[in-house]
Amino acid sequence: MTPEQLIVFVKNPIPGQVKTRIARTVGDAKALDVYQHLLTYTQTLASDFRECCAVYYGDFVNADDGWNPFVKYQQSGADLGERMHHAFAEQFRAGAGKVVIIGSDCFDLTPSHIHTAFATLDTVDVVIGPATDGGYYLLGMNQLQPFLFQDMPWSQPELRQLTELAIMQHGLTFAQLDELTDIDEWADYEAYLLKTGQPL
Repeated sequence: MTPEQLIVFVKNPIPGQVKTRIARTVGDAKALDVYQHLLTYTQTLASDFRECCAVYYGDFVNADDGWNPFVKYQQSGADLGERMHHAFAEQFRAGAGKVVIIGSDCFDLTPSHIHTAFATLDTVDVVIGPATDGGYYLLGMNQLQPFLFQDMPWSQPELRQLTELAIMQHGLTFAQLDELTDIDEWADYEAYLLKTGQPL
């Protein structure tokens, strides 16, 4: 049994299909550059969990890319909820005792957040990494909770609030990590570069 399993959801880096809100401001090519930057950051982050990390691609599995050291899967489902449900179910079936999922949209996420998420699941049923946009950058659980993926307002500002409400309605416990910012708009990326002293 693998006690801890990290899932990373990524999109295939295809112009016009990634960071579409950023693309509205700076165009598809620059939006793709931003997403490649995020992918590189997330690959480095995930390297701390190489022995227990699975990468799930949105459209197709890339045979040769920066994720080569990791086990690769393809996402399956009609919407984000179905895709996450399928991935969690797959990893629990494989013997995981705790499963945590992250995306590839957050420069503020560190290995420490992920280690804390796994440790927190010793004392609560669900752990959530709240994002400033009202969603979440991380979700973890110590057994499959299908209701977390059903009838949720994906990519909407009330997602985290309704997720937490559903957890309480099911009589389960949860804990929050630090609130972090996903890179969804060009202004988010500009703010990150300014904060870290990197050129635009």
